[in-house]
Amino acid sequence: MSNPGLKDQTVAAALGRSEPLTGLMQRVRESRARLDAIAPLLPQGLAEGVRAGPLDDAAWVLLVSHAAAAAKLRQMLPALEAALRERGWAKPPVKIKVLPRA
Repeated sequence: MSNPGLKDQTVAAALGRSEPLTGLMQRVRESRARLDAIAPLLPQGLAEGVRAGPLDDAAWVLLVSHAAAAAKLRQMLPALEAALRERGWAKPPVKIKVLPRA
């Protein structure tokens, strides 16, 4: 019988020893933190369809479920980017991407 807790610790240890994976995990955490920072600005119906996407030197991507949500977020970009700047995240710019339907 395998121990899931032990498996999680082994994966975490492997991630900690790999510089590229450590950097990736750090970007994932920062992407989520950015979404948490702007979430209070998002209308309730819109917030449910927005996910934190990739973060790199070129852009931070917000993933949305449909084109209407993307259009609304694009209207809100100045306010969202201002909120990010207040938290010390002046760059990179925010990009919006519509997820393909499954």
